Amino acid sequence: MDGWAPKITGYALNDNYKNTFRVEDGFLTVNYDGYDNFDQKFGHIFYKEKFSNYLLRIEYRIIGEQIAGGPGWAFKNSGVMLHSQSPESMGLNQDFPISIEVQFLGGNGTDDRPTGNLCTPGTNVDMDGKLVTQHCIAADAPTYHGEEWVKMDVLVKGNELIAHIIEGDTVIQYTNPAIGGGSVNNYDETVMIDGKRLSEGYISLQSESHPIQFRTVKLKKLED
Repeated sequence: MDGWAPKITGYALNDNYKNTFRVEDGFLTVNYDGYDNFDQKFGHIFYKEKFSNYLLRIEYRIIGEQIAGGPGWAFKNSGVMLHSQSPESMGLNQDFPISIEVQFLGGNGTDDRPTGNLCTPGTNVDMDGKLVTQHCIAADAPTYHGEEWVKMDVLVKGNELIAHIIEGDTVIQYTNPAIGGGSVNNYDETVMIDGKRLSEGYISLQSESHPIQFRTVKLKKLED
């Protein structure tokens, strides 16, 4: 976990509450076996460096059972945050960083629950030349019902293009990420600059009440 810093709602930066983020059997793991109740303790583990133009590859699997007290929408739900504000600029009780989220979603055994969706905590994007203010936009992607490994690539070209790619297929793409909108609480108002274009930022992995493991997190910088 060298180079990574956890920030959990209600706790100071680098306070890894109840050992939420850990390495087990070579996997970066989000686990809640030390919790009695989730109690809105949303967490993110940030890499130390910010990036602008890159190809990100993540292989993840959603495992086990959701911790008691986790919200219904967070069942088999996690993600990676891009173009994020720094962890140092988050409020103590802030739940999500102002960022772009590539959502990791698992199936419930019956319904379609595509993964690779876009969510926008404190941000908006353009799609097909139009401003989109909806918080989550579904990707044209498969549903993974079990605990299988899923390979997700994300192509990021500053604020010109972000594309989510699953097993080689582009499932959603958008442009011009910018600060704005809702779905973030207890933030520092000086950071929420409506309309500010996001061409770079930090990367973080989520803790949203359902255990998840990562066996690959690779990043290749691209030319500007």
